[in-house]
Amino acid sequence: MQDFKPVEYSQTTLTELMIPSYSNFGGKIHGGIILSLMDKVAYVCAAKHSDGYCITASIDVVDFLAPVEVGELVSLMASVNYVGNTSMIIGIKVVSENLKTQTIKHTNTSYFTMVAIGDNHKPKQVPGLILKSEEDVRRFAQGLNRKNLKTEYKRNEASLKENYNNENCLVTLKNERCKVELF
Repeated sequence: MQDFKPVEYSQTTLTELMIPSYSNFGGKIHGGIILSLMDKVAYVCAAKHSDGYCITASIDVVDFLAPVEVGELVSLMASVNYVGNTSMIIGIKVVSENLKTQTIKHTNTSYFTMVAIGDNHKPKQVPGLILKSEEDVRRFAQGLNRKNLKTEYKRNEASLKENYNNENCLVTLKNERCKVELF
């Protein structure tokens, strides 16, 4: 295993034609199809960087920005944005292209956390990342920020659960669109 690899070493693009069997009841491409393709491209990118098998640990923010139509080409571009000890944050940008009108639209953005798994079926260390551009540095810093925010969010959620107070909760919910019927 190399100690460090440049970002471009593992950058991956997956392009697929959107066929009628991928569509939902509304006639657009089903979000689950897009998610499946995102998982595939994240895996390939992470596996290239880590030299082996990886698992999807989490998916942060899947923003569906525009619908994808049957007949369009969808391209998913994945890049290792951040590396920890055994994990990597893979940034994914999805664009669709209408070949007839030559219209290209950004349809999705997401961040997958992938963990490298060794032959012993336990997490293994991944190579560090060589940052060669300001964009690489920005993405790495944003990945670190994303990791820190996620840790803080988990801490806040645990605290809310641990320190639950029914009276305070009912006051908080007073102006929300819910009806509390406790028995």
